[in-house]
Amino acid sequence: MKNQELHLLYVFDAIMTERSVTRAADRLAMTQPAVSNAISRMRQVWNDPLFVRKGRQIEPTSYAFSLWDRIRGPIYDLSTAVSSTTFDPSQAKRTFRIAVSDIITDMIWGELAEVLEREAPGVDLHAVPYTPEGTYADLREANVDLAIGLITQHDHSLRSIWLFQGGYQLAMRSDHPLAGKPVSLDDFLNARHLLVSLSGDAHGFVDSYLDQKGLSRRVAVTVNEFVTVPSLLKRTDLICAVPDILVGCEEFRDDLSISPLPFELDPTSLYLMWHARHDRDPGIVWIRELIEDLLKERHSSFIGAAA
Repeated sequence: MKNQELHLLYVFDAIMTERSVTRAADRLAMTQPAVSNAISRMRQVWNDPLFVRKGRQIEPTSYAFSLWDRIRGPIYDLSTAVSSTTFDPSQAKRTFRIAVSDIITDMIWGELAEVLEREAPGVDLHAVPYTPEGTYADLREANVDLAIGLITQHDHSLRSIWLFQGGYQLAMRSDHPLAGKPVSLDDFLNARHLLVSLSGDAHGFVDSYLDQKGLSRRVAVTVNEFVTVPSLLKRTDLICAVPDILVGCEEFRDDLSISPLPFELDPTSLYLMWHARHDRDPGIVWIRELIEDLLKERHSSFIGAAA
């Protein structure tokens, strides 16, 4: 391969990774006109438009996706081979983008920010909304470095570490008609339910269980974050099945009643996920281990507080 063609592949990989000519230019320490000129040469050499405008974004063609799927692994291996194999947090200048729900930010973001401020002052931490389906695409397309959530797809290109598992408990305001006593299945089915849905669908783990039993409930209200649950429950007759790690939070201990669900749900597991391209990235390994340790420690303390 000619040196010029290899250079085009590096520029192409940066554009595909960033989905932006401006960000690709910053990543490569090139000017935007230089990147645009490189795109023109790519189109001539590979005889394909490669990128088309879609509003303010650029959309890769099917040929571009096919080409990137073949070259991004070797490009990463070459880049890793000629770059430093160590990561010094105290000297690093880097941004980590992590897909998380508000449960996770509530659990560890404060402590994580303190550690970075103390040990890695040049490292920036950006939280990206976690969605069950969209986050997998974000990992594959390098829009995020890590994700913390459930595994709903099996993909050989993704790696994961098991963090912990948990169940669900039923939360309602302390003077709710169902508070302070065992909730029967009939009472549960006849109640108005609040559901936290990160996908936007009014169907969660509880509903999947009920479907198997030929039953259904009324999901009267949905939200896309857990932080709003306590205030909504305190102001209404809604009830909500919440992950048991939340029961240890102060917001869920004040003026709320917590009781078991009237049926057994299988526990769900939470994972820390990344793309295989980051297996040997020393910076990703460092932040990954830090997050894993913090989450497992905080989970233990949350469960202890709820006991």
